[in-house]
Amino acid sequence: MIFLLSLFSILLVSQVSYSQIKSDLNLEKGDVAVGGYDPVSYFENKVEKGDRHITTVYQGAHYYFVSQKHLEAFKASPQKYSPAYGGWCAYAMGVKGDKIDVNYETYKIQNGRLFLFYNKFFSNTLEDWEEEGAERLEKQADKNWKKYLAQ
Repeated sequence: MIFLLSLFSILLVSQVSYSQIKSDLNLEKGDVAVGGYDPVSYFENKVEKGDRHITTVYQGAHYYFVSQKHLEAFKASPQKYSPAYGGWCAYAMGVKGDKIDVNYETYKIQNGRLFLFYNKFFSNTLEDWEEEGAERLEKQADKNWKKYLAQ
């Protein structure tokens, strides 16, 4: 009986952790991360839609890739290729600690990390990121993201 209670407790805790991780991510179309774009392609200075048949699940989200090679690279180092701040706008996270949607084709690789930005209705936050100090905003966004995750 104690074994069953322990097992139930472990399963309950893992479910809560899974939900918290998944709820932090900017997901679309039934748990698809990065809007279905291949996160590895950004590091090759491309923005390519992934193939839904070449996929993996990481932290409860589905990631699509253009090739098996990209899939294997992601599996070997998912933290490297996953977008910063759960795929939310880096600028908004840096300035106010807000989770704002992004345009998946507006991005920057900075300090080996993938940053995505809002770019709609005459507002390109990547330009603001650059003008207001990318390094400073990255540090502030990291602090804000940690606060957000601690809630």
